[in-house]
Amino acid sequence: MDKKLYEKLVHEGRNFMHHHRGIDRESWKSGQQKELPQPPLVKGRMGGETIDLSKDFIKVIKDHDFLDLLIKRKSNRVYTEEKISLDELSFLLWAIQGVKGIRGNNYATLRTVPSGGARHPFETYLIVKNIEGLKGGLYHYLPLEHQLEFIKIMDGVEEAMDLAACKQSWVKKANVLFIFTCVAYRCEWRYGFNAHRPALIDLGHVGENLYLACASLQLGTCGIASFDDEYLNELIGIDGDEEYACYVQPVGTVKSSNQDKEDAFYSFLKR
Repeated sequence: MDKKLYEKLVHEGRNFMHHHRGIDRESWKSGQQKELPQPPLVKGRMGGETIDLSKDFIKVIKDHDFLDLLIKRKSNRVYTEEKISLDELSFLLWAIQGVKGIRGNNYATLRTVPSGGARHPFETYLIVKNIEGLKGGLYHYLPLEHQLEFIKIMDGVEEAMDLAACKQSWVKKANVLFIFTCVAYRCEWRYGFNAHRPALIDLGHVGENLYLACASLQLGTCGIASFDDEYLNELIGIDGDEEYACYVQPVGTVKSSNQDKEDAFYSFLKR
């Protein structure tokens, strides 16, 4: 890549962090301002078998001290590959996208994470490897019903995790890979071409809630910026434009005795 192209791409990236400047805000209207129909609050079922999830979270949470959770929250890349229970997975899903109520006549969902304009443009998919009571494969979370939808069985679950994370081999030891997609028009309807920066800010809220929820269950996670979105779009069966993969987080079991292995993982920083 030549220097001019590199600098051009960097400049485009920096501009993305601004709301679009030099455009008369009165010269355009969003879908909401045009009184166009509101998009659905969530993606509907994709046709798979559904699994009811528990909301009896007290029995699975191991640490209720918020200060303690903030101290313990960290990225984990070494997993012990013990089973995670379905009830623990249920809590993680509710913590990141759970619906607490609906505002107005299906105008907005009130969830466990904040979102600009309460648009909540994200869908959650899971590549499940080692969850008690679930077969390995691809799942879709249904937040309104608090259900999991089974999409398809996958024989090469570890290989799929590896490919999704651009061959970061440590991901293969996770119990489950969380995949977040963006349904773009859900936020564009309200914010037009300025929708995408606040959407990514909202995605940070989702990821941090997963970190804290994992800490409360004494599990580990790590947000991954290097992932193969084209591979994931094809795996899920989405078009990559109206809906597209935008973030992944593996979750796995951890032990305090893993610290030596974690330190070894980061040994390159000491060189």
